[in-house]
Amino acid sequence: MKLVIIFGPQAVGKMTVGQELAKITDLKLFHNHMTIDLVGIFFDYGTKEGKRLVNLFRQEIFEEVSKSNLYGIIFTFVWAFDMQEDWNNVKRLAELFESRGGTTYYVELEASVNERLDRNKSVNRLEHKPSKRNVEWSENELKRSLEKHRLNSIDGEIIYSNYVRIDNTCLKADEVAVLIKKKFSL
Repeated sequence: MKLVIIFGPQAVGKMTVGQELAKITDLKLFHNHMTIDLVGIFFDYGTKEGKRLVNLFRQEIFEEVSKSNLYGIIFTFVWAFDMQEDWNNVKRLAELFESRGGTTYYVELEASVNERLDRNKSVNRLEHKPSKRNVEWSENELKRSLEKHRLNSIDGEIIYSNYVRIDNTCLKADEVAVLIKKKFSL
């Protein structure tokens, strides 16, 4: 079982890279908005109820996938490096898969703010993430997060052996997917 965690700031291309990686491997994509947007029909993600349900759905999916005969899963999310809770969540997720014989791979994406603002309006993003269709709100949230959280790691901060950091500002998603596949022999 393989767990590929793709993380980075909003609109860096996590889902799109995950889609391309799923096409060239037997990995299944589970991007973070699959649960956020499902729960968002009933409760805003920022509410206590919304967060609880998102976490509950994710945990149940991770439990079942980690016990399954699937080749593996790609999970995408925004990791706030200044929040211990996010570090703990990543650790718990990796431990779940690894306790069942799986291997965790960490893929950090980074891109310029201008590129991310452009990607924030992409057709693919808006098609697959209903909560991002209010582009003005989404753009403002992207900018606010720059002031509120640190969404890329500091050099040397991530010490996992199966880790790669890719600046995909000038790379297409399928090119990044090929880099990841080759790096980890997926």
